[in-house]
Amino acid sequence: MGVKENLQKLKEEIPSNVTIVAVSKTKSIDEIMQAYDAEHRDFGENYVQELRAKQPLLPPDIRWHYIGTLQTKQIKYITPFIHLIHSVTSIKHLEEINKRAKQNDRIIPVLIELHIADETTKSGVDEDELWEILDFYSKNQLPNVEIQGLMGMATLTDDQDKIRNEFKKLKILFDKSKEKYFYDKSNFKHISMGMSGDYKLAIEQGSTIIRIGTLIFGEREYKK
Repeated sequence: MGVKENLQKLKEEIPSNVTIVAVSKTKSIDEIMQAYDAEHRDFGENYVQELRAKQPLLPPDIRWHYIGTLQTKQIKYITPFIHLIHSVTSIKHLEEINKRAKQNDRIIPVLIELHIADETTKSGVDEDELWEILDFYSKNQLPNVEIQGLMGMATLTDDQDKIRNEFKKLKILFDKSKEKYFYDKSNFKHISMGMSGDYKLAIEQGSTIIRIGTLIFGEREYKK
């Protein structure tokens, strides 16, 4: 099946309140346009340099999601157009996004990335660091950055119970965050979890955003 058929199949399977972010890293402009022509608008990139190269060449109504590891020094390059940053892991990130968003006269939505997997290679904050970030955010004026939820990646494993429990942990932390800091904020509403191999478990545990690459575009080709 092609990109259009893959997207249609996926959209028929998932609830209407779940956003599909088509992970387009390493994908060509033509491949992204196949998804765009199938009326898809949410795309995710992992690398700032690649995103900066693609963004001007593609339609302006694409909603770009930054889902890779965030470097403070690179934030300025994506703030003019980014739709949602999924991978905030520090107070420094929040301060820089707020500064750059103000320069662009924007309010930029972000998610805090949690480390919920066993793998040390995956980035994200632990629970104590989450409360530190949210305490800072609640007590300081950062009018140009809006925390809208949490993001996390499960362990790469065939153990379905393990994956389910990791997603459940993220949902519990989301609920705690909502109750403590955002009980009166309707925009704190997103849990970004679930990829091609585990999105069904993620949706079962409350995901509102899934990040799908392989199931839409096929296996990724890495440049040698």
